[in-house]
Amino acid sequence: MQHSKNQGLSAEDLSAGECITKQASTAAPGEFDLVEKSILELQAAQATGQVNSRGLVEACIARIAAYDKAGPYLNAIVMLNPVARAQADDLDRERLVSGPRGPLHGIPVLVKDNYDTIDMPTSGGALALATLQPSADAYQVRRLRQAGAVILGKTSMHELAAGITNVSSLTGATRNPYGLAHVPGGSSGGTAAAVAASFAVAGMGSDTCGSIRIPAANQNLVGLRVTSGLSSRAGMMPLSSSQDVAGPLARCVTDLAIMLDATVGPDPADPSTAGAGAHIPSSYLDGLRPDGLKGVRIGVMAVLFGKAPEDEEVTAIVHKALDAMKTQGAELMEVAVPGMDELLRDSSMIAHEFKFDLADYLAMQPNAPVRSLGEIIDRGLHHDQLDHVFKLRNTPQQRDTEAYRQAMAKRQALRAAVLTTLHEHRIDVFAYPTLQRGPALLGEAQTGPTCQLSASTGLPAISIPAGFSSDGLPVGLELLGAAFCEPALLGYAYAWEQASRPRRPPFSTPRLVGGRAPSHLRVEVHVQADRPGQPAAHVGFACDITTSVLRFDARVVDLGGDEVIALTVQRGLPEKPGPVVAHLLTAGRTSSVSSLVLRARDRDDLLAGRLYAHLYTRGSPLGMGRSQIALSDMAIEGKPMG
Repeated sequence: MQHSKNQGLSAEDLSAGECITKQASTAAPGEFDLVEKSILELQAAQATGQVNSRGLVEACIARIAAYDKAGPYLNAIVMLNPVARAQADDLDRERLVSGPRGPLHGIPVLVKDNYDTIDMPTSGGALALATLQPSADAYQVRRLRQAGAVILGKTSMHELAAGITNVSSLTGATRNPYGLAHVPGGSSGGTAAAVAASFAVAGMGSDTCGSIRIPAANQNLVGLRVTSGLSSRAGMMPLSSSQDVAGPLARCVTDLAIMLDATVGPDPADPSTAGAGAHIPSSYLDGLRPDGLKGVRIGVMAVLFGKAPEDEEVTAIVHKALDAMKTQGAELMEVAVPGMDELLRDSSMIAHEFKFDLADYLAMQPNAPVRSLGEIIDRGLHHDQLDHVFKLRNTPQQRDTEAYRQAMAKRQALRAAVLTTLHEHRIDVFAYPTLQRGPALLGEAQTGPTCQLSASTGLPAISIPAGFSSDGLPVGLELLGAAFCEPALLGYAYAWEQASRPRRPPFSTPRLVGGRAPSHLRVEVHVQADRPGQPAAHVGFACDITTSVLRFDARVVDLGGDEVIALTVQRGLPEKPGPVVAHLLTAGRTSSVSSLVLRARDRDDLLAGRLYAHLYTRGSPLGMGRSQIALSDMAIEGKPMG
């Protein structure tokens, strides 16, 4: 625990927060609970009349109202679609007349704010482009609408997709719902945070170098970077035309497969997709089997595991997950791609293409407020954290340079080397951490990405949940395979998901109570000796569920000539006290009103009844007594303490 000056905005993750939710989260009559529900579950609920599309949209909007700009203030939503309710009503009428179009009929989804939408502006996270209104939907948005999805709104992103922490001049920083002091990853961080928080059922992102996979890893989701050329980028604001791909993020593999079914395929507006049709199965659901890891040969790429002390925890979590895959029948072997480090170096196309691709996109937008990256910089319409990188990427005078050609050559050589290694070692997939260390703190740079291997080869890679760190933050494991092996990757991910059940909802966005966020939980704790007239401590606790802050009002009475040494919170069991984790009062103080930030272990212990208040005085230096801080005794209270 640590004292908080910020009323919980810097609180860290609550890995067992759903336990608190169970104390205060019974849905009101007629209120449909969509938290963590899959697409198939929601289709079944619509088919049986438990809910309709309008009800799903309203439920999502209620959660966004409770948690996006209030409570934990995730700041994941740029805007809601003003016609989402009307679209849901139309789909409900269509269901009654002709039945559902398919699995996505009536399902609310969110799209990253670099997808063109005819009913909402597309900003790319840039203040300079806040009013840019496209005249048509992006190809994948159009496909989603054709499949019956409701485009609920647009999500925040790292400005112009040029980073992996999710900060922008339009919206500021987005928070990780598993650790509010941490970044969600980027550049599709708003989509990932929103899907993790059940603001929508699934969402769309884009990946130029990790921008789907990193946010998926940081939010305990599944995210797939598809083979280059499988999905159209038409109508998507570009970062690098050689590296950009677009696709979904979801809470489970089945949802990811359904979203892929709806969005992949050839598009004349994107020539790279000309051959996509030959590689698309009748449905990506077909290959999902619980025994999908049996006999799979996994090449563990030691070179992509972090070597610094700060990387040890993520390394251990990923290796533990891989060992678990071995028990499911997978074969593990350590492998290396000859010359990979040198081939990866300077193989990114972003610095060569960003400036020019953005200008080409803006030239096709008649109402674009600005026309170039240089104009954005000159007007100061960008976030300070992007200033250096934008200025650096605005320096090239032409796209086709010697460095550009060398990067292209490296990419081709790297792809060939990876495919040769897969073939020679009879490996089905490579495995490595999605990030070598956990999500960075807000405002700090993210280190340890391993995203470039997929981005530079154009080969598909899926990020799947591997586990949680000691501070409750998700860790991702990435699997990379040969071109167009998406069905196999989904099959491996599904088998892992079914065996390990890695999905855990974030603490900061519990189920609503009567359409609102749960209020504070309160409990009174008294610590006193058996003998009357001795010093006693009285502490009122109020736990803010959504921000993981434990407020307290503590006082010691009946001291007489005695003096307080400390009033503490300690771990322990009924039969045995444990160590001090926080101080409510220190020497000489008799009262205090303050708050503590509950770290992951602290919250787990609170929920399990393993935290106790202890009183120490000069007259009783080894302890006047202790009392359990019992969650079961907490009551919902609408008014916060203090």
